Amino acid sequence: MNKQDFYFDLPPELIAQYPLAKRSDSRLLSYNRQTGQHTHHQFKALPELLEPNDLLVMNNSKVIRARFYGTKETGGHIEFLVERLLQDNCFLAHIKASKTPRAGMMIYLDNDWQIQIINKIDDLYHCEVKGDIETMLQEIGHMPLPPYITRQDEHLDEDRYQTVYALHKGSVAAPTAGLHFDDYVLTQLKEKGVNIAYSTLHVGAGTFRPLRCENLLDHKMHREQCSVSEALCEAVANTKANGGRVIAVGTTAMRTLESAAADGVLKPCELDTDIFIYPSYQFKVCDGLITNFHLPESTLLMLVSAFIGHSQAMALYQEAINKHYRFFSYGDVSLLL
Repeated sequence: MNKQDFYFDLPPELIAQYPLAKRSDSRLLSYNRQTGQHTHHQFKALPELLEPNDLLVMNNSKVIRARFYGTKETGGHIEFLVERLLQDNCFLAHIKASKTPRAGMMIYLDNDWQIQIINKIDDLYHCEVKGDIETMLQEIGHMPLPPYITRQDEHLDEDRYQTVYALHKGSVAAPTAGLHFDDYVLTQLKEKGVNIAYSTLHVGAGTFRPLRCENLLDHKMHREQCSVSEALCEAVANTKANGGRVIAVGTTAMRTLESAAADGVLKPCELDTDIFIYPSYQFKVCDGLITNFHLPESTLLMLVSAFIGHSQAMALYQEAINKHYRFFSYGDVSLLL
């Protein structure tokens, strides 16, 4: 398939710039591939749409304050977006600057922080903080809102661009399907008998990178750190044995599960995944997916198309547009079974 097969016209006013006042007030478009039926709800109705013994697998990665600004030795301004934290206060980052910074250059930040450029690795820069990197990010970092949110980050984003169950620091973009869950929904799920388990995938900024090639087979996915525990494997096995469904909360959870089951059996692991899921992919673990509405021609839309079918996915997106659903990170959500 080609990139253009996943294009659709999205009115700019449907791109959510702010979250709703309450997480679970977002709208939910539910679709069942077996029946071909779709229905419209609020997200707080999710427990009514699931069954006892279903298992939700959530990504518990936590977003770090990954964007910050500095000044080069020459006086020019520079912007960093961390892609991955490394050991010894080093990191990989995307850099925006009028001129490419050279290896060895010092960058000066607020609060007397300093960074040295070590070298460039493909599209990323290997950098070292003179001091503790977590302290630096906490002091001067900004929440890394995605490029289609056209405003600066605000105080509300500290809370709302983070899931309520975020635990392990490392993401530079939120696993957005989880943003709709609040204490009310989690309590209702528990009372319904729906089980919850956690995986971890640290989302990289590459998730927003557009395809630069027309043929899908020519695209090379970015790598992201992920892990699956033995407890999660046991929860999945028990769910399948009891006739329940395994439902990934977000494309990141789905990519983690499918990566850990690459040979057909889900196993505990820690790995760097570059799995690219597109139509013709044979799913090994997941029976359902909760996910926001994604960008045209994006790898995330291709994953959705692989899961429910290309024509079905494109029709569902047109239905969302016709019904004025809100798109992307702070937008509404779908339940795909």
